[in-house]
Amino acid sequence: MKMKLAEVAKAISVENDISKWQDVEISSVAFDSRQIANGALFVPLSGQQDGHKFVQDAFAHGASATLWASDHAAEENNHPVLVVKDPLTALQELGKYYLGKINPKVIAVTGSNGKTTTKDMIASILSTQMNVTKTYENFNNQIGVPVTLLNMESNTEAVVVEMGMDHFSELDFLTNMVHPDIAVITMIGEAHIEFFGTRDKIADAKMEITHGLQEDGTFVFNGDEPLLTQRASQVDQEQRTFGRQLENDLYATSVNLTSHEIKFTTNMWPETEFTIPMMGEYNVNNALAALSVAYLMRIEPGHVQSGLEHVELTQNRTAWLQGQAGEQILSDVYNSNPTAAKQVLHAFARTEVTGQRVAVLGDMLELGDAAPELHASLATELDPSKIQSVYLIGPHMRALRDKLADKYPAEALHYYSIEQKETMTSEVQAMLTKDDVVLLKGSHGIHLETVLASLQKS
Repeated sequence: MKMKLAEVAKAISVENDISKWQDVEISSVAFDSRQIANGALFVPLSGQQDGHKFVQDAFAHGASATLWASDHAAEENNHPVLVVKDPLTALQELGKYYLGKINPKVIAVTGSNGKTTTKDMIASILSTQMNVTKTYENFNNQIGVPVTLLNMESNTEAVVVEMGMDHFSELDFLTNMVHPDIAVITMIGEAHIEFFGTRDKIADAKMEITHGLQEDGTFVFNGDEPLLTQRASQVDQEQRTFGRQLENDLYATSVNLTSHEIKFTTNMWPETEFTIPMMGEYNVNNALAALSVAYLMRIEPGHVQSGLEHVELTQNRTAWLQGQAGEQILSDVYNSNPTAAKQVLHAFARTEVTGQRVAVLGDMLELGDAAPELHASLATELDPSKIQSVYLIGPHMRALRDKLADKYPAEALHYYSIEQKETMTSEVQAMLTKDDVVLLKGSHGIHLETVLASLQKS
């Protein structure tokens, strides 16, 4: 972005006189004073700490201006300050204004699983023929979405916006901020079921992404999911479905899997074979969602091939890494829910290995009263003939341990409390060899990335 402070002030209804600073240039926004770039507008947000405490630090790191909440006492300041009623609302208003100014095509993506991978795939494909901005990491909420918008370069032709939610009305707010041209729902699972109670209600919440869809926009969704097909009848805009069933507008006609890549063909481009540089048949649906967007955006099949094959995935999603013993590590430590965990375990059990397969599983969070039952349900994907050793950590994983007790020998089934993470890490390290493969999967709150770091230390 590049705007004079006068333009910023007009977009967000600033309450104070900024005439002496109106020609100051703003080139980015930031809400973390430690990550300020020269020319940034600092946005002091209220969270665990009040961001106003870090305004001076932001200026010391190169900020050109700051927002300031009108209910906070004024400070003597020789730097440009824009007084607003609420800095978060101002950030959102500025993002919406800048989106209208740049006017790219907007693709919004949500879903219980796969939204980040799908976002990455869409952006990679579109980037073969367009200037594209995509959501950075997991900046997919009421703060992250406007930050994504404000990170667009002036020549952006398409922006791919990931949208997350764990309560009703969140997607309604986000979609009405960006008014997408294409709205995508990858699938409905059990993520955040603690807050919604049923998958039906999760589907209702996900459907909010269509509330802001442009009148001439297109709703792209997983046609294999009855909860979505039922609700799609209430959407007036054009619709396109993807999935594995032949009734969908786009479906896979062949799928060939290896431990590190997937090759598949589709009904839409029958002569073209696509390659995804990742494992797991579930990723075919993510790719089909991305191909649906590519079709709507008129991307040539050859460019679609290239974009998929060279996709750069967001960190800590399913990726193969190497450990210090030479073992292969399948790292998926950003998040976990029952559907995603079963999918990954199913794929992991079929990976090529000369040693043994080892699964390290952490608690899946935000499952509410259903947590014991849903954790125990992972037992269907754990077979000692395929996954030889299982390490479980977290209070909810006790239910899975109990379910597996008659299935696994005692020496192959290990359980730890959160406080025993270091012990678990040491014991996993001690048993791994260069011939083994190990899966790390758990919700972000369990922080299995620390286990990953230890396994990779030289």
